[in-house]
Amino acid sequence: MKLTFILLFFLAAPLLLAQDATDIIRRADALMRGKRTYAEITMTIVKPTWTRAVSMKVWSIEPDLSLVYVTEPARDKGTVTLKRKSEVWNWLPTIQKTIKIPPSMMLASWMGSDFTNDDLVRQSSIIEDYTHTLLGEEKIGGEDCYKIELKPKPEAGVVWGKVIFWISKDGLMELKEDFYDEDGNLIRTMVGSKPRDFDGHRIPAFWEMIPYNKPGNKTTFEYTILRFNADITPEFFSLQNMSRVR
Repeated sequence: MKLTFILLFFLAAPLLLAQDATDIIRRADALMRGKRTYAEITMTIVKPTWTRAVSMKVWSIEPDLSLVYVTEPARDKGTVTLKRKSEVWNWLPTIQKTIKIPPSMMLASWMGSDFTNDDLVRQSSIIEDYTHTLLGEEKIGGEDCYKIELKPKPEAGVVWGKVIFWISKDGLMELKEDFYDEDGNLIRTMVGSKPRDFDGHRIPAFWEMIPYNKPGNKTTFEYTILRFNADITPEFFSLQNMSRVR
């Protein structure tokens, strides 16, 4: 009987670890996302020869709707990006025109940053489109973290060959994410820090994106306001509202 129990335990262990990893990812993602959110963010784009700050307001209903309104600098004020499911539009106030982003431009830079239009769309779900494996534990920024590997499922249409998450054991905060291409090359890293409490969600307020194929480049963004119970409806995310929102 004892030998049978030991054999059953070791046969079941990989499945238990997979379930634990998926549960950790699910809970961490729920902490970060919320359902209806409003945020004010300052994004700083760093290039080898210049730096630019962009301030914005962001409204979201996860996972399908988001609207970004640029408040600063003056030359970009009023620029709006609207995401509805897998589609993205830009409103350009200088020419008073709405432009739909074609599929061929989804991997292009958004506002000159190290984020892409595809990052805004986030068509892939880290829960449904990946399998999750607990690789072990490591410290990030002084926090004990779970290290979890995400590999895309065969049927998932995702950009990355794999993603590795570091999630704090205390509070389940996402603190670091490494993104690899299909050949196993590390393409970029995101690191979170300065945790704050926003409406009962303790998450990093400051994030840094480092692209390894662009030496000297990085993009940071910091939440100054983040509300998880915003009073917004799906009707807010319309093409007509892009030119009216403030």
